[in-house]
Amino acid sequence: MQTGPVLLTGFEPFGGDTVNPSWLIAEALQGEVIAGARVQALCLPCVFGSANRVLLEALAQQRPRLVLALGLAAGRAELSLERVAINVDDARIADNAGARPIDLPVVPGAPAAHFSTLPIKAMVAALQQAGVPAAVSQTAGTFVCNHAFYGLMHALRRRRGVRGGFMHVPLLPQQAGAGQPSLDLATMVRGLRLALLTALTTAADLPVAAGAEH
Repeated sequence: MQTGPVLLTGFEPFGGDTVNPSWLIAEALQGEVIAGARVQALCLPCVFGSANRVLLEALAQQRPRLVLALGLAAGRAELSLERVAINVDDARIADNAGARPIDLPVVPGAPAAHFSTLPIKAMVAALQQAGVPAAVSQTAGTFVCNHAFYGLMHALRRRRGVRGGFMHVPLLPQQAGAGQPSLDLATMVRGLRLALLTALTTAADLPVAAGAEH
């Protein structure tokens, strides 16, 4: 049986925003004990390369039993459990250090993709049953979110029994412009608490997809 904390990461604000709900959610759950595992929150820089260095250092120091990385996806209306990370950095905008890689690998010479090892369909089903908007997503993009997701899963392939994955979260209502979807922080925190509980207590994923997919 795996021991150790749950590592829950979020990102610092980027793209001119002053807040990032992914970090606010992680920060809100810092120190909570869920299914016997204490949540350890970590804020990642929204910077290619640096994000993965910070994440890999935390993996080595904390030896978590489960890792869920969070990131912001404007335009989405629900908590999105990502299925796959691809080995591509292709930035539409610059990161917080001014870098804008185009068509570069996250890890040179590594596989084209890595899949989440979390029970993403079971997590989505649990969230939907609790009235929290949720869906499985087939793309984590090619910005720093995917960069960290790929780096995480590439590292976890050598850590037996440690599962990990990525979830995108919507804008907060105060961030959203006219017509943009959003979700309030309290609902997202409640959803993350349930998602982690499901991940920690579900050995095998559901055999069929739950709800709409992106």
